[in-house]
Amino acid sequence: MTAQDVVQRIWYGDGRLAAASRLALFPAERLFGGVVGLRDILYDVGWLPSHEAAIPVVSIGNLTVGGTGKTPVAAWVASGLAARGAQPAVVLRGYGADEPLVHQRLNPSIPVVVNPDRVRAVAIAAAGGATIAVLDDAFQHRAIRRDADLVLVSADRWTPDVRVLPAGPWREPLSALRRATLVIVTSRAADAQRVDDVHKALARAAPSVPRVSVRLTLAELVRADDDVARQPLETLRGAKILAVASIADPASFLAQLRALGAVVEEQLFRDHHAFSDQEVSEIASHSTAFDYVVCTLKDAVKLGPRWPQPTGSLGRPLWYVSQQVMVERGVGGLEHVLDELVRSRSGSSPTAG
Repeated sequence: MTAQDVVQRIWYGDGRLAAASRLALFPAERLFGGVVGLRDILYDVGWLPSHEAAIPVVSIGNLTVGGTGKTPVAAWVASGLAARGAQPAVVLRGYGADEPLVHQRLNPSIPVVVNPDRVRAVAIAAAGGATIAVLDDAFQHRAIRRDADLVLVSADRWTPDVRVLPAGPWREPLSALRRATLVIVTSRAADAQRVDDVHKALARAAPSVPRVSVRLTLAELVRADDDVARQPLETLRGAKILAVASIADPASFLAQLRALGAVVEEQLFRDHHAFSDQEVSEIASHSTAFDYVVCTLKDAVKLGPRWPQPTGSLGRPLWYVSQQVMVERGVGGLEHVLDELVRSRSGSSPTAG
């Protein structure tokens, strides 16, 4: 069992050992929460500086550690802004080499700026001609002011027992949602009742903040080495699949594949895993026992360029499943936010954090 497996069991486990572990971490949880709360107060009163950018800024963030769908939603927002006539740039801190590659694959015409200094990164984007910056994973980065804060909460990973680090996956308590412009409840495999339960909890925590629901659905199969080669999802029905994933929430991805009627064997790695040459070779060799080897786009950008070409009956090509963002509830509110972002900043004041 890896360290990541242990952490996941502590955070999401229902057993006595998981509950006892969370209880033992309670003092550290209180200390972390106190530090986060103090930091927010210092930003709120202006004792910690928050810089205004030369161009409008929208942040796509969350309250938990990974697994909410930030990257596909950020790419979708960037695409929506471009469709409205803006010239967006995606700004990343650069944690995980896969994220910039995913954005470049999803939106080839939209520049991606990678820099741990978000203030500097937005300045670079503006100097390059961008008229709006889309910050991927920046809700807690309050050193730069935003014109809109979109905060994602995953229904798939939802638990009513909200615990901040290290006892749980939450970076901030639910009350932090009061700083948001809009809360987006994301789901991949969660049912409607679970989504409604999340909305009810968020309404109690931040009653004045509007909310929408977005479902991240699978679209089609795409060859990792050839975006032109595509197959419908129906192809996977009844097929024996080797599913490879190094993402924060592999359970939802696997549930989506099984919902298609596929017979799935999983090969999982930690989030942002850097595959070694030996691992790539072993996965490719193992794939010969399956009809398909399937991964996420996040994994395809790393595995695809190194995947051995099948020869004859040996080996299998690597496929990934593309995703589409479907707004199920509150589409008007989300469209309004995007419309407002492309308008002139004159007469308005950015969100101070």
